[in-house]
Amino acid sequence: MNKNPDKIITEAEFNTIKSHDDLLKIVKDKDIDISSVLSKVHYEREKEKLQVELVKLQQWVKKHDKRVAIIFEGRDAAGKGGNIRRFTEHLNPRSMRLVALNKPTDVERGQWYFTRYIQHLPNPGEIVFFDRSWYNRAVVEPVMGFCSQRQYHQFMVQLPEFEHMLYEDGVTIVKFWLSITKEEQLKRFDSREDNPLKRWKFSPVDRKGQEYWDDYTKYKEQMFSKTHTAFSPWIIAKTNNKETARLECMRYVLSLFEYENKDDSEVSLLPDPNVIMRYFRSLHKYD
Repeated sequence: MNKNPDKIITEAEFNTIKSHDDLLKIVKDKDIDISSVLSKVHYEREKEKLQVELVKLQQWVKKHDKRVAIIFEGRDAAGKGGNIRRFTEHLNPRSMRLVALNKPTDVERGQWYFTRYIQHLPNPGEIVFFDRSWYNRAVVEPVMGFCSQRQYHQFMVQLPEFEHMLYEDGVTIVKFWLSITKEEQLKRFDSREDNPLKRWKFSPVDRKGQEYWDDYTKYKEQMFSKTHTAFSPWIIAKTNNKETARLECMRYVLSLFEYENKDDSEVSLLPDPNVIMRYFRSLHKYD
């Protein structure tokens, strides 16, 4: 492949570089497009600063015996696991947990639906991240036929009261719906199949997400309509851009709490309203 010699950094030029500013000056003089690199650098810097704030938040939660549950819901491949990994990367595992439950056992299927989740709720001084939650029964289970319509309707009646009891008992629940377009979901499915390190994430149920897209949409909207409350609102995060979504979800969580030394933050803690927003019935639908 032919390369423009005017846009190549020579060994002599490289040896003169002593700082980021030196490198940027050479790149600018040679008119080399490094916008994608700069975007990545910005993301990593912002992420690190936000993670510092999350560590401060966790220390405050532990000191004051707060109980925080952060729920990540969304269609398959929307980025639930990736978001949680960036949230938890530097947190103390002694006062933080990840909950990602397998399908219920025969015993659990015979219990009240919420029983298997109650035991995983945060203890005093703890933050718990749910990679999917009791909301499985609101969308995935009825779409895939994993529950009866009677079970579904009973669950939807009980759910607001269940969350209200948690709220009254002092549990802070943050509910994210990670919103992804149908086209982007297909791209990510294809990427998973092509990548041996991600292939374990893919299952036949995932592919049904494309086939049953409209059914998922119907149940998703019913879920929002019945479970978006003043004490437990749904927060919609646009996630076609994974990196932006991760940063804005962090900002949103941090914006909710008045933890110690928050004013010393070196990064904005106000989420972008074009990426993060409360559910609203007339909102233009992203997914």
